[in-house]
Amino acid sequence: MAASSLTNNLSMVLPRVLIVSRRTVRKNKFVDFVGEYHLDLIVGYGAVPVIVPRVAGIHTLLDSFEPIHGVLLCEGEDIDPSHYSLEPEFSSLSEEELNEIRTMHTSDTAIDREKDSIELRLARRCLERNIPYLGICRGSQVLNVACGGTLYQDVERELAKHSTNNSFVQHMDYENYDGHRHPVTILRDTPLHSWFKDSLDEQGNMELMVNSYHHQGVKRLAERFVPMAFAPDGLVEGFYDPDAYNPDEGKFIMGLQFHPERMRKNGSEEFDYPGCPSAYQEFAKAVIAYQKKVNNTMGNPRGAPKLDQEMEEKRRIIVRSFSLAKNLYESRPTSPLPKEPELEAGAEFLESNTALSLQQEKRLKQVGATVRNASSYLQRLRMNEEREMVARGIMGKMSAEQLSELLSFYHIMGKICSEALDKKLGAS
Repeated sequence: MAASSLTNNLSMVLPRVLIVSRRTVRKNKFVDFVGEYHLDLIVGYGAVPVIVPRVAGIHTLLDSFEPIHGVLLCEGEDIDPSHYSLEPEFSSLSEEELNEIRTMHTSDTAIDREKDSIELRLARRCLERNIPYLGICRGSQVLNVACGGTLYQDVERELAKHSTNNSFVQHMDYENYDGHRHPVTILRDTPLHSWFKDSLDEQGNMELMVNSYHHQGVKRLAERFVPMAFAPDGLVEGFYDPDAYNPDEGKFIMGLQFHPERMRKNGSEEFDYPGCPSAYQEFAKAVIAYQKKVNNTMGNPRGAPKLDQEMEEKRRIIVRSFSLAKNLYESRPTSPLPKEPELEAGAEFLESNTALSLQQEKRLKQVGATVRNASSYLQRLRMNEEREMVARGIMGKMSAEQLSELLSFYHIMGKICSEALDKKLGAS
């Protein structure tokens, strides 16, 4: 098999994880990018990353990215505050303080409404359909907002007003961007605890040192979520939905404020802790299980179900019958007229509910037999031939403009009919 063919097959077989790009400026032009660590880990654990470009209008085209087996949302700008309600005590910051924040965090406070729209829609799609979701940094904030939670507009300033000197945490250090760490306390009996248990002190020290690249964070955690880690200042550093967490069954809804994929030792690709890649590993496991679950529910779209020898012979006969009927309907002059017994197999299948068992009938439908309960099958074939002769005579007298309009009309009707038929057959 050619390498390109093999690659195409694998891209269809492996589960698809959507990742929304971030926009930046390079050489006076906008460039979309995704951090390579995310991509490496997703590929390494058996899934295919599909990058959703952050361009105008993409939020209306998300159906085009189906099938979606998982969504990973990561870094980006501040989420527009209009997406979450501001309680009376929410923003204790003056306009002067907000201006100072915009100056200090210029790249983060430049709100990207298109990215907001894309990511919030994807998050809600995951929540509605139980699609595995992993949110890193901004992605965790998107998940919380999508479920009705709120955010601090600036963590350090707002929490500093209620914190003691011992609990202050620096969440952003531009002078030591990748090297900066601060402690978090891991809660027992959570996924984070199970991933990092070998690095935690069983005598009671449940702290890890994590990286930090953010100035916003979760204020009110949405009700469906349970916290997994806190910073000393009280900020939620990780949360998940316990009712939607079972990677082996394709369930995974989680948000992490820190970046485990970037927790690497200085000058090395080695992780700070053995548990750092676990979030991606378990997420990918859930994505793979979700794909299998969807395929089992909907049937394998890439191939016919396996049939025993007797069923395969029946399928072959009926498919041939349908093929002959199609040729007859299309009046192909080069095709010899089929013998009537060759058409009877298809007629019997269409006319009788008892010709095959329900299970056999369902399996045959999956391989192409998608119409049932038709009457007078052969008679209809003959009537179609007569109708076609009449239609040809009428259309021969029509103008080119009339024929063009007619063709356009029947193209639209054919599409509508096909969609309606698919829905009816899918519901049966």
